Amino acid sequence: MKHRMGSGILILLLAVLVLSGCFAGERGQRQDFSPAVEPEEEAGGAQLPGRELTYWAELNGNAGSVRPTFTEVPFFQEWQKRTGVRLKFIQPPANRAKEALNVLLASGEVPDMIEYEWERFPGGPQKAINDGFIRKLNDVIDRYAPNLKRYLQEHPEVDKQVKTAEGSYYLFPFIRDSDRLRTFQGPIIRKDWLDDLGLDLPETIEEWYTVLKAFKEKKGAEAPLSFLGVPNALQAMENGAFSGAFGVIKGFYLLDGRVKYGPLEPGYKAFIATFRQWYKEGLIDRNIAAVDTRSLDASILSGRSGATIWNAGAGIGTWQPLLTAADPEARLAGAPYPVLRKGERPFYGQRSHYVSSGGVAISAKSDQVVKAVRMLDYGYSPEGHMFFNFGMEGVSYTMKGEYPQYTDLILRNPDKLAPSQALAMYSRASYFGPFVQDERYAEQYYSLHQQREAVKLWADTDADAHLLPPTPKTERENAELSVIMQDVSLLVDEMSLKLILGIEPMEAYDSYLDKIRSLRIDRALEIQETALARYNSPQ
Repeated sequence: MKHRMGSGILILLLAVLVLSGCFAGERGQRQDFSPAVEPEEEAGGAQLPGRELTYWAELNGNAGSVRPTFTEVPFFQEWQKRTGVRLKFIQPPANRAKEALNVLLASGEVPDMIEYEWERFPGGPQKAINDGFIRKLNDVIDRYAPNLKRYLQEHPEVDKQVKTAEGSYYLFPFIRDSDRLRTFQGPIIRKDWLDDLGLDLPETIEEWYTVLKAFKEKKGAEAPLSFLGVPNALQAMENGAFSGAFGVIKGFYLLDGRVKYGPLEPGYKAFIATFRQWYKEGLIDRNIAAVDTRSLDASILSGRSGATIWNAGAGIGTWQPLLTAADPEARLAGAPYPVLRKGERPFYGQRSHYVSSGGVAISAKSDQVVKAVRMLDYGYSPEGHMFFNFGMEGVSYTMKGEYPQYTDLILRNPDKLAPSQALAMYSRASYFGPFVQDERYAEQYYSLHQQREAVKLWADTDADAHLLPPTPKTERENAELSVIMQDVSLLVDEMSLKLILGIEPMEAYDSYLDKIRSLRIDRALEIQETALARYNSPQ
């Protein structure tokens, strides 16, 4: 039986157009906030004195699907009002943050604040400090950021993760305050299709093959399995989806206390061989290297694909209401991370650290450092914590006793926005920023039974035993590691794609391994081992 097309797809396409072009949310009353300032800096009015601050960041996809710029998003309007700081946003193209930042820094026109995953900076954050791009924050956090300072003093295990090996604070970090917040991504599948076909949720690689083949042959799915390939090829495999069944991931991981690099291990070759066969049979998206969030949305919503690897919120939470609008029987579900043999516990799965490498740094050239620090410190204050996680009281949430409860504006949006999109309009709870994430957000954000069940399944892995901790490295270590891994990662992406697409024979795998080793991957492993030993040593 073919999947339903026709009028259902038209409804879905109209819904997507509405979501990307229309938004008429409520606007809340301003809440007074007076930043703690020294006497000479008091504004005496709504705005602090001095020029507006420049803020560089990539707009989250959920927010961008509703409003294309920061200035149109209610959260960012309100943040400026509450702190008395005016912002001029500099917004790079979606999925092009790395390239755009390189161009920006080379120009010498560095914004006051830069929101980025700084561990990805070539040479690491300490090099960004030493090269004069961003400021070492030790002194200003100590003097002007009482809320973050207090949190770090009370959480020493977090404190050591937000500094370089030289002891430099370099950003206002995003911190997950609960173990429950660390897993939010995994395999997603059309459960209604499984039911129609009399199939169970797949657990093993063999069962996944059977399911994907049935989706193609009996449901007419053009790309039974589709997943993100932008900005990096096989990006979804970095969290262990499918590759974990073979005891490896695409990057670094721990095995019996030692650092390993997946593509060097026999399991990665077995994984590539499996995906090569699936691709040859048309079970994987032909556009494997070009799938971005928009094309993934379109594939799931149109029935072009019946399985993917994505988030409980931006995936299931966004897609399920739209699918239901077109077909009341359509149903998504989370599936466990695949294994080779029935009954095995998944080797790996998406599992974030408590502290993200993403956060906001301050330019070394800014003449507005104190103002920037105090604006960013607001996110760690009691009021800022509520604002960043829940938005505006009386608008996006109300207090039920001591519990902040999202309103219908978020959970049942009158403009038909998915909760993931509405929440991104009024808070930053569902993506990183300068604040501590509250698990009460997730208790409500995952409003669908499928979301809650999916997260439970995805968390049931051995990822914690194999997850490499966020090990601070020296500038020299970071610089050397960055140079090595830039070349190695490009080669691994090239190797993986060519082998999966059938451009190269599998016999070429060993010659690729020789090339990887010639790029000094052994030295990269040595650097990772050194940093791990330093991280584990008593303070």
